[in-house]
Amino acid sequence: MAKMQQLFPSFKGKEKNLAQKKSLVASEQQPVRHIAIIMDGNGRWATQKHLPRLAGHKAGVTALKRVVELAADENIEMLSVYAFSTENWGRPQHEVDGLMRLLWETVRSELEQLHRDGVRLRHLGRLYDLSPDIQKAMHDSVELTKNNTRINVNVCFNYGGRAELVDAVRQIIADGRDPESINEELISSYLYTRDLPDPDLVIRTAGEMRVSNFLLWQSAYSEYYSTTTLWPDFGHEDLMAALENYYQRTRRFGRVDVPTSK
Repeated sequence: MAKMQQLFPSFKGKEKNLAQKKSLVASEQQPVRHIAIIMDGNGRWATQKHLPRLAGHKAGVTALKRVVELAADENIEMLSVYAFSTENWGRPQHEVDGLMRLLWETVRSELEQLHRDGVRLRHLGRLYDLSPDIQKAMHDSVELTKNNTRINVNVCFNYGGRAELVDAVRQIIADGRDPESINEELISSYLYTRDLPDPDLVIRTAGEMRVSNFLLWQSAYSEYYSTTTLWPDFGHEDLMAALENYYQRTRRFGRVDVPTSK
């Protein structure tokens, strides 16, 4: 953390303010356990720098490594990151091929370090649609890191919220479930995220305001935060700003505050 403060010396006062806000709301609101991130803006970042789009995606990987470390330092238990959607197959073939290669190279080159850093990796999405080498890389990363506890990182690759619900419904039917037994808890138990907490906060970079088919079921009552920062530039100050914004809100989950009688 001291190293991060050296990189962002002007933010020390804001860190103190955030700590104070956390203590003020602690009795009313649980701390953030799970942050989901729509990592948007890689292509625009590359275009601004007159670089190919794949260079933006590579810079996005660097940003992700940075944010995982920052989140762990802030005692965030879990990150879910939107790396490749089921709709992204519609991009130009050379970009799709580049993204697949980038995933494979990143897992192979970073896995040991992530393991040493205590990161537990999970894959969320349709693994069976990916090539055998990527399937193996993802399986190996999940297996190697399964006992790590510092921070959980869910890599949503070939993921779509609607596809997840379709897969859940198909499996419920295949299992012969009684229609009268189907409720929210049962459906949740068939999702990719079974046994995982719902996100408290969803962050989207690059100024967009869409949910883009990301964790549709799980984010029903998540707080949403949008920043104009492009994903490759997202860093410590951006994360702290998102957390500060979160702690200024009151989460009611559809209920209303009842005045306390004196």
